[in-house]
Amino acid sequence: MRGTYNVEITAAAERDVEEIWTYIADDSPGNATAFIIQLEEQIDTLEQLPERCPLIPENEQLGTSYRHLLHGAYRTIFRITGKTVYILRIIHGTRLLDSSCFES
Repeated sequence: MRGTYNVEITAAAERDVEEIWTYIADDSPGNATAFIIQLEEQIDTLEQLPERCPLIPENEQLGTSYRHLLHGAYRTIFRITGKTVYILRIIHGTRLLDSSCFES
């Protein structure tokens, strides 16, 4: 079954993935690779029903309508525009999310 949404990953989110891999790989490159594969598989599920994911609590403060998908201690922050899901950031769940997270 083909996805009904196109998923696009921003450059900032790609950098986040690299940083996550590097951080985990300090202890175990194998675990880092496995974690990223699982994360990418989870992101791929957004091709179907991305609306199933909750809105982020920071939306009111940011004036946005972003959603998030949780994987381990990380949050994949995304927005839906038409039939495209834009992966904006992948951040640690303890990190405060503010407008500076979305600056290039």
